[in-house]
Amino acid sequence: MCHNCRNSLCVVGVESFADKFFGDASRSGMQASSVQGSVLGSSRMDHSFVVLPKQKTQGPGVPPRPRVGNQQSEGNQPGRMMEESFVLVPHAAASMYKNESVAEGGSMHSLAHGESPSSPFQSNNTGFHSSITILKRAFDIATSQMQVEQPLCLECMKVLSDKLDKEVEDVNRDIKAYEACLQRSEEESYNVLSDTDFSREKKKVLLLYWHEFNNFQFQLISHQEERDAILAKIEVSQAHLELLKRTNVLNDAFPIWHDGEFGTINNFRLGRLPKIPVEWDEINAAWGQSCLLLHTMAQYFRPKFSYRIKIIPMGSYPRIVDANNNTYELFGPVNLFWSTRYDKAMTLFLTCLKDFADFANSRDKENNIPPEKCFKLPYKIENDRVENYTITQSFNKQENWTKALKYTLCNLKWAQYWFVGNTNFQPLSAMVSSHAQVPPIDSLYSKNDTSSKNSS
Repeated sequence: MCHNCRNSLCVVGVESFADKFFGDASRSGMQASSVQGSVLGSSRMDHSFVVLPKQKTQGPGVPPRPRVGNQQSEGNQPGRMMEESFVLVPHAAASMYKNESVAEGGSMHSLAHGESPSSPFQSNNTGFHSSITILKRAFDIATSQMQVEQPLCLECMKVLSDKLDKEVEDVNRDIKAYEACLQRSEEESYNVLSDTDFSREKKKVLLLYWHEFNNFQFQLISHQEERDAILAKIEVSQAHLELLKRTNVLNDAFPIWHDGEFGTINNFRLGRLPKIPVEWDEINAAWGQSCLLLHTMAQYFRPKFSYRIKIIPMGSYPRIVDANNNTYELFGPVNLFWSTRYDKAMTLFLTCLKDFADFANSRDKENNIPPEKCFKLPYKIENDRVENYTITQSFNKQENWTKALKYTLCNLKWAQYWFVGNTNFQPLSAMVSSHAQVPPIDSLYSKNDTSSKNSS
């Protein structure tokens, strides 16, 4: 079988093949065998094959030998070209392919069947086995010398030959290319520089290198400076953004603080003292800011918050409407001895602020906040009084009226702080930062007022 495609082979010209590898010894061995057929190997043929001798007589019980392909009657003509290749094997010889364990090519097999050693079946079997052995040895030698597994069929040999030819062409092409390069290199002339010229060229190259290095360093530094500037802008923008996130509109729009004896909103003082007379325009502006702040918080929670007393902010001329739709002006100037409507407006403002504080307390309870942490005003409001100070102006000392107004602004500041922490005016995370903006209760007192607070 072919070692490449594994197809069956028909081998012809055993003597010529054996002569090539074994010489006269193989020829004598082949002639001593019982193979009586004609060996067609003397001339060049497209297809070579071996024709074994045709058995003239067949013993009883021996079936006719199988015929493969077209049997040629002219097998004894050595010079004839054949179109097909095949091997004619007698029945006794064919049994050798099935039983290769017999060492002497079937002599024992013949004896077992009662055949004499001189029978034609035994002689043909022994000669065929000798031929196969010679072929096997010849193919082994060819394999060791050619480094190609033998035998090969004609097609596989042709493919292998073409492949080897292509490899040879590639190697020859590489050899020619190398030779051409070697020839060109031999023809080129080399000018060997002296030490002085070499040093001069080296300095030029180094100078070019340092110029490029300096340019690159300059570009790198410029890029780093630009990057640092951008990063600084980003950092400033982020800080500004965080500041804006922590900023609430109401704290910026209505800053409540104190100025000595006076409570202030947007730097407008609320109240009057004998030694420090405050203009009515400033007092009216302070009331206008206070009314706008409380009205904004009350409107946000409607309708949950029962806005019974309505505040009408109108700049420095605010008005307040009671539950019976009676309107009262909350601006001056007013007479010290005749300010009933003005006093009523201030009392209604206190009532509205107390209602909002009660609503905030109920909301905290609904949110399951502990009772001690629920919202409550720092200064108790009862009718027209804040703590122990009345907010009315008629027949009241200016000091007491100013102090009541100061406590009122402090309560409004705490209501504003609760509103900012419980609404969407700013993120809830800003509640802690907003706490720092809420003044302590005692900070709204002067040093002389601390004792009165403690006593109350």
